[in-house]
Amino acid sequence: MRGIYTPVTDIRRKVFTEVARMAYEVSDKQDIDYLMRELPYEIIPGEERSLRSSIFLERAIVSERIRLAMGLSLRPLDESVSASEGLDSIITADKYYEPPLINVIKYACNKCPEKLIKVTSLCQGCLAHPCQEVCPKKAISFRNGKSHIDQSLCVKCGRCVATCPYNAIVRVERPCAKACGMDAIHSDQYGRAEIDYNKCVSCGMCLVNCPFGAIVDKGQIFQLIQSIKRGDRVIAIVAPAFVNQFPGVTPAKLREAMKLLGFAGISEVAIGADLCTIDEAKDFMEEVPSKHPFMGTSCCPAWSVMAKKLFPEYADCISMTMTPMVLTARLIKKDDKNARICFIGPCAAKKLEASRRSVRSEVDFVLTFEELMGLFEAKEIDFSSLPDDPNDNFDEASGDGRGFAVSGGVAQAVVNVIKKLDPDREVKVASAQGLAECRKMMMMAKAGKYNGYLLEGMGCPGGCIAGAGTLADPARSAAMLAKYKTQAPMANPLDTPYRENLDALKY
Repeated sequence: MRGIYTPVTDIRRKVFTEVARMAYEVSDKQDIDYLMRELPYEIIPGEERSLRSSIFLERAIVSERIRLAMGLSLRPLDESVSASEGLDSIITADKYYEPPLINVIKYACNKCPEKLIKVTSLCQGCLAHPCQEVCPKKAISFRNGKSHIDQSLCVKCGRCVATCPYNAIVRVERPCAKACGMDAIHSDQYGRAEIDYNKCVSCGMCLVNCPFGAIVDKGQIFQLIQSIKRGDRVIAIVAPAFVNQFPGVTPAKLREAMKLLGFAGISEVAIGADLCTIDEAKDFMEEVPSKHPFMGTSCCPAWSVMAKKLFPEYADCISMTMTPMVLTARLIKKDDKNARICFIGPCAAKKLEASRRSVRSEVDFVLTFEELMGLFEAKEIDFSSLPDDPNDNFDEASGDGRGFAVSGGVAQAVVNVIKKLDPDREVKVASAQGLAECRKMMMMAKAGKYNGYLLEGMGCPGGCIAGAGTLADPARSAAMLAKYKTQAPMANPLDTPYRENLDALKY
């Protein structure tokens, strides 16, 4: 469903817009309380249902979405709680959300089956009945001239699916669970999706793959705007994956648009990616294979947390280099200690990374591109009317640094730096996109298949351009990013003018 504007997408973006509008225009607590109760009626107007079984259910779900967008928790289902419950805690100009980050709105869930092999109406009742012949558990019989699967015997091996000449047998799987590479989603006692937070790494793939819009992450829109309104000097650091997210928006237009939102400045996270590349390249050259059998990249928090969580014996093999987000934030605060930093990117997991106590991230707020669009719409910003400057190309970042946004880009950047530092050194690379494939890659590494390798993991299939907070079709974004890389003032991260700051930023 990526890149397709669906009714679920529409509701999600309307919520972001209205929460942003409320934050910009209203300051009084009583007015906020009132709007939190009234906004569901503005977002879902009229008297007739359009998406679900009743208009009351539609509004109840929107109400929960509003709470989550503001950083509040879901309300309990078994007691009466006001829509604005907890409002005192979120009226702040500081980073805030109540864990957990990823949430299931239970009454929005369709109670999809976890995994099922099912015979459809396409079954022709053929004489050969190969489905029955290949079933290892004898779970398939014929009833009324059609194949029938005894679910108590079926082991979901899929042999019948593969052998049916009419494609009449299908594998049905809960979309959110299928998208979860951590096997963190199961059913509760009522058949609704439930997240095991001991396994979840907050990649957000479940929320963008649920066709019922039942899974939602929490946001910091409200707190960010309170900081801007307070007069704080808030600097936006924007991931290079911004390319193609906002149609017709060039770096110069984005800079102007951010000023209209109240930001004091904007920098590109690719400058931090350059520094990240240099540090990882040096670590790889020094530590592989003398200290560690392989090294995994660090920039994707979902991948690095997954690797350390599932393969703790190889935790030291995952690079300890600060991510581009953190390095960029530290670089800015090095010269502007009073600045507040808002990372804007494609990733839900960055919200968790910025809040981890084990990392001095220096990041005060995190917004996704989708949430940022809510701010643009709340301020009614017309991109076509903004001044443009073709010579405005953001910061002095390399093409390789910008390439971090696509799968394979991080490893390629590290390889290019190593080749420049040691032209005779061979660097073997393995990469994986999507946490399920990343797990397979780590299993291979555990088996000794990747000794001496640089491993690149990306939690989202396609890389950051397909993150949970993106707005555009990932394939088109990849093509646009390739063009954007060629416009960089330099190709190799080693040429960055910020290189001399790297050692100071690491501590």
